[in-house]
Amino acid sequence: MNSQFNMRFGVIALMILLAAMSRLLPHPPNFSPIGGMALFGAAYFAQRYLAFAIPIIAMWISDLVLNNVVYGQYFDGFVWFYAGSLFTYGAFALIALLGIFALKKVRVPALIASALGASAIFFIVSNFGVWFSGTMYPKDLSGLIACYAAGLPFFQNTILGDLCYSAVLFGSFELSIRRFPQLKLQTAAA
Repeated sequence: MNSQFNMRFGVIALMILLAAMSRLLPHPPNFSPIGGMALFGAAYFAQRYLAFAIPIIAMWISDLVLNNVVYGQYFDGFVWFYAGSLFTYGAFALIALLGIFALKKVRVPALIASALGASAIFFIVSNFGVWFSGTMYPKDLSGLIACYAAGLPFFQNTILGDLCYSAVLFGSFELSIRRFPQLKLQTAAA
Protein backbone atom coordinates (compact mmCIF):
# COMPACT_ATOMS: atom_id res chain seq x y z
CA MET A 1 0.00 0.00 0.00
CA ASN A 2 2.89 2.36 0.76
CA SER A 3 4.35 2.04 -2.75
CA GLN A 4 0.84 2.61 -4.12
CA PHE A 5 0.60 5.81 -2.12
CA ASN A 6 4.07 6.93 -3.23
CA MET A 7 3.22 6.27 -6.88
CA ARG A 8 -0.06 8.18 -6.57
CA PHE A 9 1.65 11.05 -4.74
CA GLY A 10 4.43 11.16 -7.35
CA VAL A 11 2.05 11.23 -10.31
CA ILE A 12 -0.14 13.96 -8.78
CA ALA A 13 2.87 16.06 -7.76
CA LEU A 14 4.49 15.64 -11.19
CA MET A 15 1.30 16.68 -12.96
CA ILE A 16 1.08 19.80 -10.80
CA LEU A 17 4.73 20.64 -11.41
CA LEU A 18 4.31 20.19 -15.18
CA ALA A 19 1.23 22.41 -15.12
CA ALA A 20 3.19 25.07 -13.20
CA MET A 21 6.05 24.87 -15.69
CA SER A 22 3.59 25.36 -18.55
CA ARG A 23 3.51 28.99 -17.38
CA LEU A 24 6.91 29.29 -19.10
CA LEU A 25 5.36 28.57 -22.50
CA PRO A 26 3.90 31.40 -24.57
CA HIS A 27 0.25 31.92 -23.65
CA PRO A 28 -2.40 34.65 -23.63
CA PRO A 29 -2.33 36.95 -20.58
CA ASN A 30 -3.88 35.30 -17.49
CA PHE A 31 -4.43 31.96 -19.27
CA SER A 32 -2.68 29.95 -16.62
CA PRO A 33 -2.88 26.70 -14.64
CA ILE A 34 -3.21 28.38 -11.24
CA GLY A 35 -6.84 27.52 -10.47
CA GLY A 36 -6.63 24.07 -12.03
CA MET A 37 -3.50 23.20 -10.04
CA ALA A 38 -5.02 24.25 -6.73
CA LEU A 39 -8.28 22.39 -7.36
CA PHE A 40 -6.47 19.29 -8.60
CA GLY A 41 -4.24 19.09 -5.54
CA ALA A 42 -7.22 19.68 -3.26
CA ALA A 43 -9.24 16.91 -4.88
CA TYR A 44 -6.58 14.21 -5.03
CA PHE A 45 -4.11 14.62 -2.18
CA ALA A 46 -5.37 12.57 0.75
CA GLN A 47 -3.25 14.58 3.18
CA ARG A 48 -4.78 18.05 3.12
CA TYR A 49 -1.60 19.96 3.84
CA LEU A 50 -0.23 18.62 0.54
CA ALA A 51 -3.20 20.20 -1.27
CA PHE A 52 -1.73 23.54 -0.25
CA ALA A 53 1.99 22.82 -0.12
CA ILE A 54 2.67 21.03 -3.41
CA PRO A 55 0.80 23.42 -5.75
CA ILE A 56 2.20 26.50 -3.96
CA ILE A 57 5.75 25.13 -4.09
CA ALA A 58 5.33 24.26 -7.79
CA MET A 59 4.00 27.74 -8.53
CA TRP A 60 6.79 29.36 -6.52
CA ILE A 61 9.40 27.41 -8.53
CA SER A 62 7.82 28.58 -11.78
CA ASP A 63 7.70 32.14 -10.38
CA LEU A 64 11.44 31.96 -9.66
CA VAL A 65 12.12 31.11 -13.31
CA LEU A 66 9.64 33.66 -14.64
CA ASN A 67 10.79 36.52 -12.44
CA ASN A 68 14.53 35.87 -12.69
CA VAL A 69 14.89 34.61 -16.26
CA VAL A 70 11.89 35.51 -18.41
CA TYR A 71 11.15 38.88 -16.77
CA GLY A 72 14.51 39.37 -15.05
CA GLN A 73 15.18 42.68 -16.81
CA TYR A 74 12.24 44.22 -14.91
CA PHE A 75 13.70 43.48 -11.46
CA ASP A 76 16.78 44.68 -9.61
CA GLY A 77 18.64 41.52 -8.65
CA PHE A 78 17.38 38.05 -7.83
CA VAL A 79 13.69 37.91 -6.85
CA TRP A 80 12.48 35.36 -4.32
CA PHE A 81 9.03 36.94 -4.03
CA TYR A 82 7.48 39.81 -5.97
CA ALA A 83 5.27 42.64 -4.77
CA GLY A 84 1.78 41.24 -4.38
CA SER A 85 2.91 37.62 -4.16
CA LEU A 86 1.22 37.32 -0.77
CA PHE A 87 -2.11 38.02 -2.45
CA THR A 88 -1.45 35.62 -5.32
CA TYR A 89 -0.48 32.79 -2.98
CA GLY A 90 -3.34 33.71 -0.66
CA ALA A 91 -5.78 33.38 -3.57
CA PHE A 92 -4.14 30.07 -4.41
CA ALA A 93 -4.73 28.82 -0.84
CA LEU A 94 -8.37 29.96 -0.94
CA ILE A 95 -8.86 28.09 -4.23
CA ALA A 96 -7.40 24.94 -2.63
CA LEU A 97 -9.79 25.38 0.29
CA LEU A 98 -12.68 25.68 -2.16
CA GLY A 99 -11.53 22.46 -3.83
CA ILE A 100 -11.29 20.59 -0.53
CA PHE A 101 -14.93 21.34 0.23
CA ALA A 102 -16.45 21.33 -3.26
CA LEU A 103 -14.59 18.37 -4.77
CA LYS A 104 -14.92 15.68 -2.10
CA LYS A 105 -16.32 13.66 -4.99
CA VAL A 106 -15.03 14.75 -8.36
CA ARG A 107 -18.00 15.26 -10.65
CA VAL A 108 -18.11 17.36 -13.81
CA PRO A 109 -20.73 19.90 -12.58
CA ALA A 110 -18.84 20.42 -9.30
CA LEU A 111 -15.56 20.75 -11.18
CA ILE A 112 -16.97 23.36 -13.56
CA ALA A 113 -18.48 25.33 -10.68
CA SER A 114 -15.20 25.07 -8.75
CA ALA A 115 -13.15 26.25 -11.74
CA LEU A 116 -15.46 29.25 -12.14
CA GLY A 117 -15.22 29.91 -8.40
CA ALA A 118 -11.43 29.67 -8.64
CA SER A 119 -11.45 32.31 -11.38
CA ALA A 120 -13.60 34.62 -9.28
CA ILE A 121 -11.43 34.13 -6.18
CA PHE A 122 -8.24 34.82 -8.11
CA PHE A 123 -9.73 37.90 -9.80
CA ILE A 124 -11.02 39.39 -6.55
CA VAL A 125 -7.96 38.68 -4.41
CA SER A 126 -5.21 39.40 -6.95
CA ASN A 127 -6.74 42.67 -8.13
CA PHE A 128 -7.26 43.73 -4.53
CA GLY A 129 -3.57 42.97 -4.02
CA VAL A 130 -2.58 45.13 -7.00
CA TRP A 131 -4.62 48.00 -5.59
CA PHE A 132 -3.48 47.51 -1.98
CA SER A 133 0.24 46.95 -2.53
CA GLY A 134 0.85 48.98 -5.65
CA THR A 135 1.09 52.64 -6.54
CA MET A 136 -0.88 52.53 -9.77
CA TYR A 137 -4.28 53.33 -8.20
CA PRO A 138 -5.38 55.80 -5.51
CA LYS A 139 -5.98 54.18 -2.12
CA ASP A 140 -9.70 54.92 -2.06
CA LEU A 141 -12.89 53.30 -3.33
CA SER A 142 -12.57 54.88 -6.78
CA GLY A 143 -9.03 53.49 -7.07
CA LEU A 144 -10.21 50.02 -6.06
CA ILE A 145 -13.05 50.16 -8.61
CA ALA A 146 -10.63 51.36 -11.30
CA CYS A 147 -8.29 48.48 -10.48
CA TYR A 148 -11.08 45.91 -10.83
CA ALA A 149 -12.29 47.55 -14.04
CA ALA A 150 -8.75 47.41 -15.49
CA GLY A 151 -8.62 43.70 -14.68
CA LEU A 152 -11.90 42.83 -16.41
CA PRO A 153 -10.38 42.32 -19.89
CA PHE A 154 -8.11 39.62 -18.43
CA PHE A 155 -10.87 37.84 -16.52
CA GLN A 156 -12.08 35.94 -19.59
CA ASN A 157 -8.65 34.36 -20.03
CA THR A 158 -8.54 33.49 -16.32
CA ILE A 159 -11.84 31.63 -16.72
CA LEU A 160 -10.69 29.87 -19.88
CA GLY A 161 -7.36 28.90 -18.29
CA ASP A 162 -9.01 27.53 -15.15
CA LEU A 163 -11.55 25.54 -17.17
CA CYS A 164 -8.96 24.19 -19.64
CA TYR A 165 -6.28 23.29 -17.10
CA SER A 166 -8.86 21.74 -14.78
CA ALA A 167 -10.17 19.62 -17.66
CA VAL A 168 -6.66 18.53 -18.67
CA LEU A 169 -5.43 17.77 -15.14
CA PHE A 170 -8.55 16.00 -13.90
CA GLY A 171 -9.24 14.25 -17.21
CA SER A 172 -5.65 13.03 -17.57
CA PHE A 173 -5.57 11.71 -14.03
CA GLU A 174 -8.91 9.92 -14.34
CA LEU A 175 -7.73 8.32 -17.60
CA SER A 176 -4.49 7.35 -15.86
CA ILE A 177 -6.44 5.68 -13.04
CA ARG A 178 -8.28 3.58 -15.63
CA ARG A 179 -5.01 2.54 -17.22
CA PHE A 180 -3.10 2.15 -13.94
CA PRO A 181 -5.57 1.10 -11.20
CA GLN A 182 -2.80 1.28 -8.57
CA LEU A 183 -3.22 5.09 -8.73
CA LYS A 184 -6.68 4.78 -7.24
CA LEU A 185 -6.80 5.64 -3.56
CA GLN A 186 -8.02 2.54 -1.71
CA THR A 187 -8.53 4.07 1.74
CA ALA A 188 -10.01 7.30 2.97
CA ALA A 189 -6.82 8.26 4.80
CA ALA A 190 -3.40 7.65 3.29
